[in-house]
Amino acid sequence: MKARYDIVIVGGGMVGACLACALAPSNLHIAILEFSEPQLTWPEDSVDLRVSAISIASQRIFKAVGAWQHMVSARVSPYREMKVWDSNGKGEIHFDSADIGAAEMGHIIENRVIRAALLKRIADYSNIDFICPASLASWQRDDHIVHLTLSDDTKIQTSLLVGADGSRSQIREQADISHYGWSYHQSGVVAVVETERPHQKTAWQRFLTNGPLAFLPLADGRSSVVWSTTPAAAEQLLSMTDEQFCLKLSAALEERLGAVLTTTQRAAFPLRLQHAEHYVKERVALVGDAAHMIHPLAGQGANLGFLDAACLAEVIHNATQKSNDIGSLKTLRRYERWRKGGNVSMMYTMDGFKRLFGHHMSSAIWLRNTGLSLTNQCKPVKHRLMQQAMGEVGDLPRLAQQII
Repeated sequence: MKARYDIVIVGGGMVGACLACALAPSNLHIAILEFSEPQLTWPEDSVDLRVSAISIASQRIFKAVGAWQHMVSARVSPYREMKVWDSNGKGEIHFDSADIGAAEMGHIIENRVIRAALLKRIADYSNIDFICPASLASWQRDDHIVHLTLSDDTKIQTSLLVGADGSRSQIREQADISHYGWSYHQSGVVAVVETERPHQKTAWQRFLTNGPLAFLPLADGRSSVVWSTTPAAAEQLLSMTDEQFCLKLSAALEERLGAVLTTTQRAAFPLRLQHAEHYVKERVALVGDAAHMIHPLAGQGANLGFLDAACLAEVIHNATQKSNDIGSLKTLRRYERWRKGGNVSMMYTMDGFKRLFGHHMSSAIWLRNTGLSLTNQCKPVKHRLMQQAMGEVGDLPRLAQQII
């Protein structure tokens, strides 16, 4: 551990590790403070309950920072199609990557695989110190430096402090950055299941009365289940026997994949929307869940965080090339302006979908079923939605752009 760093990242999860990898070629001195030891190995036949639907843009970021090859060598699961339908009607939409000339729409990857691959890449760099276990006790800013005191009384300094420490961000709170949001009064129940019929490298999603149910394809033929429902219903799903849970799942997906044969253990987590009023202050920046959380129905939360990391890294690279202060508010506001609009747009789009599909009025049911059917028939609109989901539109950072 050094006494002085250019950048200190609090949080060594997926987004914090991605940011460090993206910053590494700058030769800035970087520290990552992580509270708990990361999981780097696991039994080959086990699957993480938490997975992410990784967009093409995020895949490009991973390739650019040299971590993608480590993910592939572990396991990644491409999905080429997506089928979405409403339980209260006949509306249905089918997305196929072949329709826009793409090999796949994205990949389903276990969170632990993503994190381990990024940490393996971090180990290649001498200018990054991964300090673990470590927790931040307090910090203060002056005009040019952030003074940090760790829980063991170690003192370090940095020009820029980055909060990649999740939805309950200590950095956000101590920087006095307010945030707003609301609970969806839903829980996401997750499990890994084996089905009678193959998943066909397709992501399946059915909108039920209490929330969406998603089956996401995994490399070993199983599917990762994310069932968003009321907290009471989630408790019931967790308390069922495996046989009862499998029967419930089979019926909920209308047996599109036949019977659900086996399930792993289950877990549940609360769902909410949350957004920081600001992403930056003098010498402080927020990325990932520390800045924003959205409903998981389209699986875009992690992708927004990886774009945050790539954009902040590009802003810092540009500043260093011009010998500008990387921690100044003038520099950091470029990152906030770049990311905030797109994040807010995605956040409210997902919130709108959640509310539309959660209404039980006949007019809302007619509207969403008609919308699904018409969108399925209108190729230009459907193709645009696919490109958005794949991260192919918008003001992308260089790391996320296609190399021609």
